Amino acid sequence: MRPDQLLYPAPEGLYCPLGGFHIDPVRPVERALVTHGHSDHARSGHTHVMATRQTLDIMRLRYGDDFAGSEQAVAFGEIVAINGVRVSFHPAGHVLGSAQIAVEKEGMRIVVSGDYKRRPDPTCAAYVPVACDVFITEATFGLPVFHHPDPMAETGRLLASLKQFPERTHLVGAYALGKAQRVIRLLRDAGYDLPIFIHGALERLCDYYVEQGVDLGDLRPATEEGRDRQSFAGAVVVGPPSAFADRWARRFADPVAAFASGWMMVRQRAKQRGVELPLVISDHCDWPELTKTIAELKPGEVWVTHGREEALVRWCELNGISAKPLHLIGYEDEGD
Repeated sequence: MRPDQLLYPAPEGLYCPLGGFHIDPVRPVERALVTHGHSDHARSGHTHVMATRQTLDIMRLRYGDDFAGSEQAVAFGEIVAINGVRVSFHPAGHVLGSAQIAVEKEGMRIVVSGDYKRRPDPTCAAYVPVACDVFITEATFGLPVFHHPDPMAETGRLLASLKQFPERTHLVGAYALGKAQRVIRLLRDAGYDLPIFIHGALERLCDYYVEQGVDLGDLRPATEEGRDRQSFAGAVVVGPPSAFADRWARRFADPVAAFASGWMMVRQRAKQRGVELPLVISDHCDWPELTKTIAELKPGEVWVTHGREEALVRWCELNGISAKPLHLIGYEDEGD
């Protein structure tokens, strides 16, 4: 069987014609298999959704109880047959509940990695390599220039700034799903045990992480009644990046604007956002991790999805691995 008989890019997203399902479709379809809960991969309106229990729960939190016509939870490693095609979900290490999806028939196995990372992260299950004939990898940071620093060292920079400017509120921009909880946990692991204040948009997801056994310590609303600007002096406030451009951010004392993202390696991006303290903390692989993963798996082919596709395709070719870009559209960097 040729790989493109088992899976190929369609306008809605990756499609398996033999199984009759799409993976991370960008528009409503009859049957969707979803890798993780970020909105560019997990959309509402599908007739039937299959995903890990945590991803389904996250979709419900984000979209409401009617996010899909029906749902089916799959455990990591469980094999499910869909019209004769075997599918299984394996940890991707991206955010809570994130999975790679293996699709297999007649000895041909394709692994769709979704978004993944290799760095240790106690807020989600660690990436597990899955042997395959074809590996479909993202390339969000698929350029040799991207070498992400140790996230604990970046957390140390935030703690140093807190010590240097005890009179200022430190506003940390972090995406609501995954990045915010990881930043909070990094602070806790670095020994920061004071209350951390969070924007209302983070509350339900942080509560869910705690329910799932992720210890985030003392979290408090950043909108507590009766608090004035000075009462947040020296505090850490975590919120979605979009909130820092509106009136909400003006309530804090001489704030230090920070942003946790792999894109903070690019100085122009930090400057454009008015970020005073860029924190290079990514939930995606950097260039060395992308190439190391492919070298470890030794797949017969590599298909490269959203991101900087051409550089990674060229690296594969130079290393004797057949590769091609898929040019999928509709995927952004919400969880960067």
